Amino acid sequence: MPPDPVNSESLPNEALTWGERWQHWLLAFWPAPVMIDARERWRSVLGALVGMGLTAWLSHWLLAANPGSIWMLAPMGASAVLVFAVPASPLAQPWAVLGGNGVSALVGVLCARWIDQPVLAASLAVPLAILVMLWLRCLHPPGGAMALSAVLSHWVGLDIAWGPLAVNGGLMIAAGVAYNSLTGRPYPHVQRRVAGPVSDLQGRFTPGDLDAALAHYNQILDVSRDDLENLLQHAEMAAYRRNLGTLTCADVMSKSPIAVQFGTPLHEAWALLNQHGIKALPVVDRVRRMVGIVTVADFMRHAGLEQGDDLGQRFQAFIRRSGKVSSDKPEAVGQIMTRQVRVASAHRPLMELVPLFSEGGHHHIPIIDTESRLVGIITQSDLVRALYRAVRVDG
Repeated sequence: MPPDPVNSESLPNEALTWGERWQHWLLAFWPAPVMIDARERWRSVLGALVGMGLTAWLSHWLLAANPGSIWMLAPMGASAVLVFAVPASPLAQPWAVLGGNGVSALVGVLCARWIDQPVLAASLAVPLAILVMLWLRCLHPPGGAMALSAVLSHWVGLDIAWGPLAVNGGLMIAAGVAYNSLTGRPYPHVQRRVAGPVSDLQGRFTPGDLDAALAHYNQILDVSRDDLENLLQHAEMAAYRRNLGTLTCADVMSKSPIAVQFGTPLHEAWALLNQHGIKALPVVDRVRRMVGIVTVADFMRHAGLEQGDDLGQRFQAFIRRSGKVSSDKPEAVGQIMTRQVRVASAHRPLMELVPLFSEGGHHHIPIIDTESRLVGIITQSDLVRALYRAVRVDG
């Protein structure tokens, strides 16, 4: 096996030495591994066995009545590779199999009939077949072999090519539809976007972005556009989960958050909320262990601002100190705080907090250390910022 070039994939072409460029060019000839498991390999092999077996047997039974008659066309072997090994490929679809082989056979017959020079006829048959297949949207690699076979065998009658072709192609497609469908590979495979529910995978690119990228790439891909989009979205989601999977609460939290104590006056706590533009304050004891949390909603609820007029005056009266030794009106944070607080440890994986924010209705989660002391806080904004950093494209 040829050795791998050192960092040649990550370096710009200008940064490579002449030897590294030569090595990199030679490695282009080395095939990439086939990324399928043993089950899929055997599924392809058995499919070709079934498809070719049925096609050959029925074609021979239908067409081999006269000695020397053509009952099987050799390019059908190549078609079988596509139909059963890569049934999702645009090059393997029924119209590609039948139309690609058919128009290529027609081109080959016309070249054999009209061009006396066999070398010139062979040279023109294949590119002309490609031209017609592209125009009719039925590009099929075995079509090139079909056109060349017509020239080399000097087929000058359309019945010679189209008779076996119709039978071979029809049987091959029927076998492909039955076998692929039974083994979990939809065939025909949808090649164009169909109106339906929006995918749950929401990536950073839109279908329009993918169309623009394909237009810029300007090459035929052996994968449908929608399959390519799904592959990219799944790859992006895998990277998203991998990047987030390494993050802990300590990596994302706002450290040393502003906190208040049980006896902090209400007007001081409210001033801190306004001054720092936050909506919650952890409530801690003297050693910064969590005892509760006070939020803007706690202030609103205890001030009785759900109904009535003069809300501003009523709220100011609520947070103002009464100056009395005893009072029915709350005076300190501890009297209005929420005591049941959901907290998380600093070493906890960040992904475990996502359901709390998205489904649990939490907006602020205090972060504690191994001794239950407050060391940080994570808000919805912190989580969104972490998600963005995990999936962003730098530069």
